[in-house]
Amino acid sequence: MADIGVLEQWYYDVPLVTRIWTTAAVITSVLVQCQVVTPFKLFFSVSSVFRKRQYWRLLTTFLYFGPLSLDFMFHLFFISRYFRNLEESSFRGRTADFAWLLLYSATSLLLLSPFTSMPFLGGPLSFSLIYIWARRNPSVRLSFLGLFVFNAPYLPWVLLLFRLVINNTLPKDDLMGIAVGHVYYFFEDIYPRIRGGARPLAAPEIWRRLFAGVDAPRPVAAAEPEQEQEPVRA
Repeated sequence: MADIGVLEQWYYDVPLVTRIWTTAAVITSVLVQCQVVTPFKLFFSVSSVFRKRQYWRLLTTFLYFGPLSLDFMFHLFFISRYFRNLEESSFRGRTADFAWLLLYSATSLLLLSPFTSMPFLGGPLSFSLIYIWARRNPSVRLSFLGLFVFNAPYLPWVLLLFRLVINNTLPKDDLMGIAVGHVYYFFEDIYPRIRGGARPLAAPEIWRRLFAGVDAPRPVAAAEPEQEQEPVRA
């Protein structure tokens, strides 16, 4: 029972948005594994959504990462790590803003999807947040498989190059994520400095009201070490 209590405490220590997203992704893969649903009912398709009114695809395309396997767990751990890091650092006490970032990224990827023929968009969504985290943590030092050390802003490009070498093809999903993430980073971090504080992508007040009372004081996270061994997303 003590182990269950520790696991429960760990689960609820995960920030709200990251917790909901990770839980939904796991549940989706479990349902597919148990043959309750089929992946063909989950991917994004313009005709299915707007002609057949299968609106759930607008959400499930971001939640399915393949069947339950070690590869799935590895990807989920790696991706959710940066969701959590970003929500606990740049967006600490700003759940509405973090949820707005996810909505912006998801909407942008849905609009780009018909031009790339990419049915599942969880990978690009995650990569966009990895890109934003990396740009906002320029002093963090990371190690790639113990081979070389680099600063965090290079992380998306290291991962992209690794996938290019392994798969011998240009990873369009990573490039989409980088593009969407860079647009947000530019208008939230760079544009305000050159335009007197203007933030075109800021969450509207009506959106913030939906999250009124959600943010509660949380213990300050331990400082991230200067150098750490990062897993590689294949």
